[in-house]
Amino acid sequence: MGLTSRSLLYTVIFVAVLCVGLTVWLWPRLAKRGTLPVAGRLGSIVVTQVAVVAAFMLAVNANFEFYGTWNELFGKYDKAPVNVTHLGKGGPYATVGATKDGLVQPAGAQGLDKIKGIPHGPAEKVGKVQSVKILGRRSHAINPAFVYLPPQYFQKQFQRQRFPVAVVISGYPGGIMNLAQHLQVPQTASELINANKMQPTVIVMIRPTIAPPRDTECVDVPGGPQAETFFTKDLPEALKQTYRVGHDSSAWGAMGYSSGGSCALQLAMREPGVYPAAASLSGDYKIANDLTTGNLFGTGPDSKKKEHEHDLIWRLKNMPVPRVSVLVTSSKKGEKNYGETKKFLDAIKAPMSKSAIILEEGSHHFTTWRREIGPALEWMGKQLTFPQDVVNNAPKKQQQPTKDPSAPPGA
Repeated sequence: MGLTSRSLLYTVIFVAVLCVGLTVWLWPRLAKRGTLPVAGRLGSIVVTQVAVVAAFMLAVNANFEFYGTWNELFGKYDKAPVNVTHLGKGGPYATVGATKDGLVQPAGAQGLDKIKGIPHGPAEKVGKVQSVKILGRRSHAINPAFVYLPPQYFQKQFQRQRFPVAVVISGYPGGIMNLAQHLQVPQTASELINANKMQPTVIVMIRPTIAPPRDTECVDVPGGPQAETFFTKDLPEALKQTYRVGHDSSAWGAMGYSSGGSCALQLAMREPGVYPAAASLSGDYKIANDLTTGNLFGTGPDSKKKEHEHDLIWRLKNMPVPRVSVLVTSSKKGEKNYGETKKFLDAIKAPMSKSAIILEEGSHHFTTWRREIGPALEWMGKQLTFPQDVVNNAPKKQQQPTKDPSAPPGA
């Protein structure tokens, strides 16, 4: 049984209920003196507690998808080299172009079938959310993803058009289920596109770690997981080979919440030629080692330099400022990053541009991020250039969404 399967969850819940019932029924018989009765009482308590805790943890994991498989839970992931082959049609949950042999492969539902509010109906009218896994040719990582394709992707007048891309990254721990179910990214994007508040955009929902359960924080770890390489080289390569998406960096942006927001800012400021726009919902501005990350920067003479370079406020003061646009969010009350957010915004200077959403009160939770995701997606849509290039150099006669003429320069 799969780690997130309902059959496993219901089985463990049944065992937990059975253990509680047996403990209550047998307790009078165990309420005697002696070694065996005492051992019986202790055993019944331990077994019951383990069963109840296991049921609770499985329910939480099924809801938030911290770990999708048993291998992820035990820290095992595939390190086999990845080969690039031809692309063709995929299966029922595959995105257009995904194959068993390509860099974007069908992955089954991955919980997508459990999410309420996902657009259903003809793809050319409501779009489609697909479930895949992304294979990194350089990093050798395999990362699950949901990909939202807007209705225009399937419409005849756009059939040779490329689309902008927003890479949306979840927090840690967590996964793509959080982005679709709790942050409601595809649902919100669909509403904004239908209301002409956001240009048609391909949205890729993905988690920040490439080596679960370790928190890789989008960092290339010396001698370890190459997370930055995955996001800045492998992921764009896989998407460009599989979908009709823009090949110029002006069509690409990254965003996320919590650790995913930190990751988005790091990617934009370290690789502005890949992601020139980033939105961070309650993210941090510095990557630091902790129990979940392990040593991210190595132990050699360059380790301190690498750590400094992942401190974004330090970068703004000591390194050339990149030409990127950023949006950050925080709350005056309830968010720990409010002070650092002010320092980060104050440190920004040309040619970098900044925007912010500062709430009077808000927690580090989906209740706050759901208030911010709509404006953040709308902001992101204004940063991304709708690609002027078309597939196979076809004539540029199809209708193309344009940026909001009322948007300020650089927005």
